[in-house]
Amino acid sequence: MTVGSTPSRAVVVGTGSRAQMFTEALARRPRLRVAALCDPNPVRIAHHQRLLKEAGEPEAAAWSPAEFERRLRADDIQEVVVTCVDALHDAYIVPALRAGCRVVTEKPMTTDAAKCRRILETVRETGNHLAVAFNYRFNPVHEEVHRQLSGGAIGEVLSVHFEWLLDTRHGADYFRRWHREKKHSGGLMVHKSSHHFDLVNWWLGARPEEVFGYGRLGFYGRAAGERSGYRRDYERAHGAAAARDDPFALELAENDAMRSLYLDAEGADGYHRDRNVFGDDITIEDDMALLVRYDTGATMTYHLTAYSPWEGYRVMFNGTRGRLELEVEESAWQPPLLGTASGRGTIHGDQALANAGGPRLVLRPLWEPPREVELPAFDHAGHGGGDERMLDVLYGPVDPADGPVDPADGAMDPAAATGAAAVDASDASRRRATEEDGALALVTGLAANQSFVSGKPVATADVVAP
Repeated sequence: MTVGSTPSRAVVVGTGSRAQMFTEALARRPRLRVAALCDPNPVRIAHHQRLLKEAGEPEAAAWSPAEFERRLRADDIQEVVVTCVDALHDAYIVPALRAGCRVVTEKPMTTDAAKCRRILETVRETGNHLAVAFNYRFNPVHEEVHRQLSGGAIGEVLSVHFEWLLDTRHGADYFRRWHREKKHSGGLMVHKSSHHFDLVNWWLGARPEEVFGYGRLGFYGRAAGERSGYRRDYERAHGAAAARDDPFALELAENDAMRSLYLDAEGADGYHRDRNVFGDDITIEDDMALLVRYDTGATMTYHLTAYSPWEGYRVMFNGTRGRLELEVEESAWQPPLLGTASGRGTIHGDQALANAGGPRLVLRPLWEPPREVELPAFDHAGHGGGDERMLDVLYGPVDPADGPVDPADGAMDPAAATGAAAVDASDASRRRATEEDGALALVTGLAANQSFVSGKPVATADVVAP
């Protein structure tokens, strides 16, 4: 599309907190127009209408989910962004692909093997691909890791040790909302860890072949809360006296965006965003350990902790010529009863966490002193800067003068980009993730969930074969 032509018409499906990033990003780009918002809850749609108005954009059409497939063609939609509950992604991805739309879906691509196969079969039938919003690929620190490994800094990678820690502010949030039920989210192995599994697949240029793991609910939930003494007796935080000084409670009324998106919207669908993390009906795990074998012969040990006093991650790569070590401290510690200033609520990545640390990347070659790898300036907000970089690759820069758009897929054209845009667009590691990448990240989590139940290793080919 050339500057000055009619904007591409987009629909944003699911108007929760994460969707705000896409609504605002599309509204800032003159090549695009948010033509419709699709959600069963009209109050949340109204919140996004206000975002469009603040951006100087016209009001979008309000669609119910039942109207989605019919109105794609009737309303001449070219772009679809899927940000609804994870288990419903396929219900919008498949008809959008069949309608010839360009589709971007939030991660995970979907939540089970049958839905994954349905998406992959639709891609094969239509020849129309989709992009999965793995924003961590666009974090400049992760790009540097990719450059070091692909450039042979440690030779052939033989093993990976990966630990990811969610603190009791961020980690607890998955146990307040719909993510706490595996039927909606697939559990943290699918919803959260798909980020990490995609990174390792991408870093190694490898495909997972076998997964073995242990997982348990050991910190959150009623039984664990009663054992530890953390449990307070309330169902949801709003209006509950027992929640007033609870460091695990979320007070929706204190934040304008959270009140608008959730508290004010409860009358339309009954959804409570602020449930007790030590309550009943939690079916996901909070402590998970995996061993993964890849088609390159490399193995990974992985651990996700959702109740840590500090937030961040450590990844170590062992290779035939040395070792590469990454540590990122997102937050050294979190104080209790910290208010929610972000318009995205407590979802990690929008703003830097309190007491934020920084990243460190160390290369340890064989027979040489270790040396620290210089990293670009690091901003904890926006997933380490990954959100904005991803949006630029998916939809082009906000200012059309910063670089042209490839009319085939909306991404920047490396051959034609100039200036700062050329640096970003020419980096081969900055390619968007496809449906195959989405499936490869998903299958590790699905195999892990199966292994948690069976106590046996699971071959990924027996789960889904991308």
